Amino acid sequence: MASTATLVLAASALVAVPASALASPSVPEPTGPHEVRFATFNTALERSEEGLLAEELATPDSEQARNVAEIIQHVRPDVLLVNEFDHDDAGLGLRRFQDNYLSVAQNGADAIEYPYVYSAPVNTGVASGVDLNGDGEAVTEPGGPAYAEDAFGYGFFPGQYGMAVLSKYPILTDQARTFQTFRWADMPDALLPTDPETGESYYSEEALEVLRLSSKSHWDLPIDTGRGRPVHLLASHPTPPTFDGPEKRNVARNHDEIRFWADYVTPRAGDYIHDDAGVRGGLAPGARFVIAGDLNADPNDGDGHPEAMARLLEHRSIVDVRPSSQGGRGAAERQGGANEHHVGDPELDSADFVDEPGPGNLRVDYVLPSRSLPARGSGVFWPTVDDPLFRLTGDHPFPSSDHRLVWVDVVSAGSGATDPVGTSED
Repeated sequence: MASTATLVLAASALVAVPASALASPSVPEPTGPHEVRFATFNTALERSEEGLLAEELATPDSEQARNVAEIIQHVRPDVLLVNEFDHDDAGLGLRRFQDNYLSVAQNGADAIEYPYVYSAPVNTGVASGVDLNGDGEAVTEPGGPAYAEDAFGYGFFPGQYGMAVLSKYPILTDQARTFQTFRWADMPDALLPTDPETGESYYSEEALEVLRLSSKSHWDLPIDTGRGRPVHLLASHPTPPTFDGPEKRNVARNHDEIRFWADYVTPRAGDYIHDDAGVRGGLAPGARFVIAGDLNADPNDGDGHPEAMARLLEHRSIVDVRPSSQGGRGAAERQGGANEHHVGDPELDSADFVDEPGPGNLRVDYVLPSRSLPARGSGVFWPTVDDPLFRLTGDHPFPSSDHRLVWVDVVSAGSGATDPVGTSED
């Protein structure tokens, strides 16, 4: 499978807290010795047509991109997964975002440089060639909802709603594993949807033969933090558990996309998994990892499968440090609506969704380290209304994104050789 890993020549990033942010409690302290800050951010930098994002980022004039960049400059992640950033094979959009936004000081925040960038194709907007939405037609001409619903992942064109990883540490691309083409039907006991009226499979045999599990992709990217064994960044962006019918096909897919990582990090449970190069097996026992991404599932509220997040949050090898913010609590209280009926702690929310009729604000963005990576700090960048940086997140219409950047600092120290991956080849 083709993939790209772009090296951006850059100077070392400054670590001092920008003077303009000293009055904001939303800005975390710099990381300590041997600590690495992992983060995920759904930037909502997707556009309706192919090439529009790269064109917009060709100048430093995009207000949304400036706000997104300033948030990143304030939090200063060492390794950042970006969701909803349109993919282009040449990496033009990412280079322009670095050069025209991240490398430019925004409102007094210090510029930040990411020497290592990883980007690869995703399933959104890739024609499946079969009827996936049950309307009796397989639409293969890009553009429009009918095409998007028959694509492997919802998208008007290939690469819409893509993802990328920006890192200050080397990404070991020769050891990277991608799972873009893994079939949903190849997962044992998959929650493949059924027609509630007939009890028959919602998808045709023809559809199940090609339908991929991942709505975007699943990536295992070893990050060389310079202190022994690499840390595997396990990145994904499952489909939202909504926008479907009584068969709940998106609820089921979201559940299984999340389950994939639980199986992957559990010895022997991931033996069925094969990557795009044909290598079988899950993560090697004892490997250090961080699961990150907009997983589109709240453990307590919203429309997701009630067990979707439990597999990860209760996994014996994973620690949920529960990143939080006071801004999330304030938003839930201020906005009301569906938030008034939530049972989850609003300080853990990471997305500001529609309050009437719902689903309200939810916790859907996660950074989940393995137990072998002790956490030293965490947070959700969600300023309160009296915070000078509230202007970066705000209320709808959002100046940056409807999601908030989530970060966790882990101690990355250890020794040993490179982790093996997989077990065999097809």
